[in-house]
Amino acid sequence: MGKEDIVGRILSDAEEEARAIVSAAEVKAAQTIAEADSRAERTKKGASAEIAEKVKAIFDGKAATARLDCAKIMLGAKRDVIDEVYARALKQLVDLNATDSLSLAETLLDAYAEEGDQIVFAENYRYGKEVVSLGVVKKKNLKVSPARAEIDGGFILVGEHSDKNLSYGALLAADREERQSEIAAQIFITG
Repeated sequence: MGKEDIVGRILSDAEEEARAIVSAAEVKAAQTIAEADSRAERTKKGASAEIAEKVKAIFDGKAATARLDCAKIMLGAKRDVIDEVYARALKQLVDLNATDSLSLAETLLDAYAEEGDQIVFAENYRYGKEVVSLGVVKKKNLKVSPARAEIDGGFILVGEHSDKNLSYGALLAADREERQSEIAAQIFITG
């Protein structure tokens, strides 16, 4: 074997080894690219899922806030309606005719006045003189104050042990406290 044969064989072996190395490198490169593509696809899907979750969370939060804001607005509107109902009731009490006003005064005095209490009428109470002639006033020995109170109709009983606010506003406030939800249910039928 000559020198040329040996060199040829070395070159041939080197070329074959180079082809094997290149081929192995190409396979390895293809595997690396495939793995990178697969990893990128998983990352993309994960990011998409994470984005979808965040979008849903934001949407749900905004929807909840909107529902809460709507509920607040609705509650405010309902309160305004109930305020109007009681404002009209107050006006009707202030505008009662003599018969109804005296009947109400007699009922209130009979139920709440104690012996010797003093009646202080509201500035706008129109039937003070007539109340004095009611039987309950004489029966309980009630006195009438010459002063008038700055209240919204009705009267106050000033007693030895306690005072009682029987103004129309106080009576309506007590009624509202007790019956507001019942009135709201009747006014705002939902279903």
